[in-house]
Amino acid sequence: MNQSESKEIQTISLLRVAGYGLLMLAFFDFSQILVPPRFTNPTWEFQMMGSLVERVPVPLIGMVLVFYGDLSYRRKLEITILKLFSWVSLALGVLFLLLIPLGVNNTWRLYNRNNAQINYQSSQQLSQIQRFKGRLAQATTEEDMNQLFAALNPQERSPEIKNTEGFKKKLLAEIGKAEKIVTTQNQTTRQNMRLSLIKSSLKWNLGALVSATLFVWIWHATRWARRKRSKSIRN
Repeated sequence: MNQSESKEIQTISLLRVAGYGLLMLAFFDFSQILVPPRFTNPTWEFQMMGSLVERVPVPLIGMVLVFYGDLSYRRKLEITILKLFSWVSLALGVLFLLLIPLGVNNTWRLYNRNNAQINYQSSQQLSQIQRFKGRLAQATTEEDMNQLFAALNPQERSPEIKNTEGFKKKLLAEIGKAEKIVTTQNQTTRQNMRLSLIKSSLKWNLGALVSATLFVWIWHATRWARRKRSKSIRN
């Protein structure tokens, strides 16, 4: 063995060891994401998918490094391990492919749930405003007005009321402003949540598709590792 070949073996061995290390780190990450499982929980399933997709470069790079050099400078035991990893890459490809319909379904479920939560919150706030309007319509004394003003503006002192009807109109105007603010805030919240959900869904579903394609390609490209070989392999 000459010096050039010795350096080549060292370089290949270094890359392969780094690959095995990356695969171990990926296994730890994936285990942390999947345990404990909370299937049927759309939030957990959606975040789980995103976490897996975000971390997929590590096992991909690890696989490429482990398979680097084909059968050169391999021991028999390592050939068996490579055969296993080749099938693992196919399993990961199928897994990420199956995550796509799960991600689409959970996107729809989360969209409906977010809408329901916002609608409930909006109805509660608007109902409170309507009750306040009803109390204002029945208010006749200065004391009633002061109580309503304190409820509407808890940080301000109640002003001196000289004209009951004029003060009532002022309170109605403030209630109208509050109603518009509530409606606007709920619409903004709905739009922001929808945009964030769609962006995450597109990123993670497309990422899952790319990941599945790459893992299946690795499986296809490493068919040499699944063949039975006996020559040029050290025990």
